[in-house]
Amino acid sequence: MKIAIILIVALVALVSIAAGIAKVMQVPEEVEFLQSFDFSISMIVTFGVMQIIAGALLCHSRTRFCGAIISCLAFTISAFLIFVSGNIPFGLFSLLPIILTVFIIYQASKINNIDNN
Repeated sequence: MKIAIILIVALVALVSIAAGIAKVMQVPEEVEFLQSFDFSISMIVTFGVMQIIAGALLCHSRTRFCGAIISCLAFTISAFLIFVSGNIPFGLFSLLPIILTVFIIYQASKINNIDNN
C-alpha cells in the first residue's frame, strides 16, 4: 500500500506542477480558456504559481497535507470552470485528480494524527 500511496502522490504532484507551469508560461489555450471567465493574466500566473507550490509541498511528508489541500482547491476550481464551459466529458475526467487528492488528504491526516498522539 505504501508504494501505491507514493505513486499517487507523485502523480498528483506532477499533474499539479505541470498545470501550474502551463499557466505561468501562459500557454495560449490555457490563457484563452481562463480569460473567458474574466481571469486576468496576473490571476492566471498567480493560479499557476499556487499549483506549482502545491505540487512541491506534496513531495515532502511534513508539508503533504497542506500541499494536498491547495492542490485539491486548484483542481476543484479547474474542474468547476470546465463544467461551466459545457465540456462535461472532460469535466468528469477532471474529477479524477480531485479524488486522488482527497485520498492523499485522508492519508496525510491519518499520519499526522498518529504523529501527534
